[in-house]
Amino acid sequence: MNKTIGCFLVFVSLSCILFASKIDTLEIYSDSMKKNIKNLVITPDSYSGKADSYSVVYLLHGAGGNFKDCLKKMPDIKKYADDYNVIIVCPDGAKTSWYFDSPIDAAMKYETYVSKELVSVIDKSYKTFANKENRAICGLSMGGHGALFLAFKHSDVFGVAGSMSGGVDIRPFPLRWSIAKRLGSYSENPENWENNTVINLVHLLNGKNLKIIFDCGVDDFFYDANVRLHKKLLERNIPHDYIERPGGHTNKYWENSIKYQMVFFNDFFKN
Repeated sequence: MNKTIGCFLVFVSLSCILFASKIDTLEIYSDSMKKNIKNLVITPDSYSGKADSYSVVYLLHGAGGNFKDCLKKMPDIKKYADDYNVIIVCPDGAKTSWYFDSPIDAAMKYETYVSKELVSVIDKSYKTFANKENRAICGLSMGGHGALFLAFKHSDVFGVAGSMSGGVDIRPFPLRWSIAKRLGSYSENPENWENNTVINLVHLLNGKNLKIIFDCGVDDFFYDANVRLHKKLLERNIPHDYIERPGGHTNKYWENSIKYQMVFFNDFFKN
């Protein structure tokens, strides 16, 4: 088997009697990074692999997490896979990849991995609608940044994107979350930071090529950045749904937030 698409499935006994969805671990060889990467794949109860095709929601974890993290923080995603009859894929983002193709570290190419390699293997391994109209990407914190970053740059791959408490402007945090390990120090590599922060990628949107939803708690340290992104999209007349609620950078906030994002994605898939 060609190693660029080589994969094997391992059943993980994480099923809960409350939900009929099935949880697998899919290990994929990344040709761009020359290593295997684990991904959690949740299929709905209706999934047979033989008949119907399914829309896919890619869900990205935050800094310090791994491919199991979103399920731990938002366990109801098992239920949402059944409720909305979708496949949910949670890739491993190497704790602090920020889902960039790092300009200083050739071993960190998570933009290429998620937007090309992962999507390709999922479409080959599962019964999916292999088009942007049936592909969503979202995430929390670092993953919220990653989801918008990838969707803004690859609107030919993803049709709808969401961010929960996303770090949509990384520039105010030059010493946090290992970002400098991916981009170099801000003082010595300002262009890397300017070119890889979501708020500077709005020029890639035309108001029609991507549906967008993002939210943030008013007590969150990323709140100011999300407000600024919202205002910038308004200035550019880019349609989007923006929500702010009481709350901080917490699991409780994300458990609530994902409910609304899944409704938004379901509406997009149906239309």
